[in-house]
Amino acid sequence: MQQLLVGEIFRQCARAVPQRLAVAVGGEELTFAQLDERSDRAADWLIRRTRPGDRVVMWASTCVDAAVLFAATSKAGVVFCPLNQAAAEAEVDEALAVVEPTVIVASGDRHAAAVRLGSRFGSAVIDWEGLAGHDPGSGSPVTVPEFSDRESQLMVFTSGTTGAPKAAMVSHRAQFLRTHPGAQFEPRGRSVCVYPLFHVAPWLIALQQWHARDGVVFTTDTNPGTIATAVADHGATRLNMIPALWRRMIEHLDGVDPAVGPLATLRFADTGTSATPLALLQAIRGLVVDADVRVFYGSTEAGNVCGLEDRDIDAKPGSIGVPSVSTDLRLDGTGQLLVRSPLLFDGYFNNPSETEAAFEAGWYRTGDLAEVDDDGYFCIVGRVSDLIRSGGEAVAPSEVEGVLADAAGVADVVVVGIPDPRWGEVVCAVVVAEPGHTPELADLQSRCEGRLSSFKHPRRLVLVDEIPRTQTTGQPQRPLIVELVTSEPA
Repeated sequence: MQQLLVGEIFRQCARAVPQRLAVAVGGEELTFAQLDERSDRAADWLIRRTRPGDRVVMWASTCVDAAVLFAATSKAGVVFCPLNQAAAEAEVDEALAVVEPTVIVASGDRHAAAVRLGSRFGSAVIDWEGLAGHDPGSGSPVTVPEFSDRESQLMVFTSGTTGAPKAAMVSHRAQFLRTHPGAQFEPRGRSVCVYPLFHVAPWLIALQQWHARDGVVFTTDTNPGTIATAVADHGATRLNMIPALWRRMIEHLDGVDPAVGPLATLRFADTGTSATPLALLQAIRGLVVDADVRVFYGSTEAGNVCGLEDRDIDAKPGSIGVPSVSTDLRLDGTGQLLVRSPLLFDGYFNNPSETEAAFEAGWYRTGDLAEVDDDGYFCIVGRVSDLIRSGGEAVAPSEVEGVLADAAGVADVVVVGIPDPRWGEVVCAVVVAEPGHTPELADLQSRCEGRLSSFKHPRRLVLVDEIPRTQTTGQPQRPLIVELVTSEPA
């Protein structure tokens, strides 16, 4: 049976459209021929030092070499594990303990830290220059090992309610099917991708482009000016951003004629990951007058689950649309949304208990509470867990609480998500102060420096006399706390 291997996508593109742009970051660009050739050399280096199924961690800034490594790992049969480029050493150490990498690719000032952290796993550490300088002809020929499309191609970290990192395993087959363009190639155009490379989203967007033999443009920041320039410079037709970034873009381009503005070439303007009010979607329409505006709902574990097309936005406000191709949905007795699909992930690496908890007789538990109307359109109405969703990132309250618990002047602390029109939610620390102390927000943020990624830092501080907790277990009553906090002036 024909194997659905991600590495073949790059070889086919190099044969069919060798001189077409494959990836661009700033002023750096690679054609499909260049991406294929560079990834072949990097794959040769990996094959000499790894076995199929080994994990290769990337801890680096956004650059075209990240695409080279993604392609190289898929060709070598090893697993691509991207880490947050801004992660603190303690967070990286925790992630490495989960995946136990054979190789760590670290750039710039991260290299020395990667050597220290990887030493206990016997990990080989290399930088981009080392991979780029590898000469396959300098040693004896190597044979590409055989591996199945059921093997993991990608592992992306996601946090559960405990805050402990979990590495979601996504197979070659699932990646291939999640991004396949269909039986016929249609004119696609370039896509600008603003998502950080440690998420699953950029690699799905990129693979969709590469599968359709077209290019992806990664941005190195989420400044609306940077994004708008990337769209204009490349004449991009596709842009996917979280609602918070669309709001910033609307503000940035206020007063600009959309017919001649930097986003005029867009034909698809996509959003999702958090609440998308009708007013925002209509504002996006006004910004990209020749584009279809669409809402997508999905996850690392399930891929694209639902989509709301432009023609349904006004009739179905607040909806995430109908199930995606090859995807079955149902609600369990609590209203939790369950997904069954060949696009699902294969579980969490070396974590059978969390994997078992994620499934119910082959259906993936999304953790989202949903409703479905008589027309089959779904709507997300809440979360089963207490995860905070801020600007497209997931923050586990307990992780932040663990850092703040022994901060100066803090007697008790609970972290909750507070609704925010720009970011969906912001992290709020609810603190009982020690007698004679008055903690400041800046003090708590300073406590988080070097321990937590910046998006996990509290953005609001509320001082209270007592934190509501259950009598029997002492667990914080988070819904009540949110209600109390949101009733107080900011």
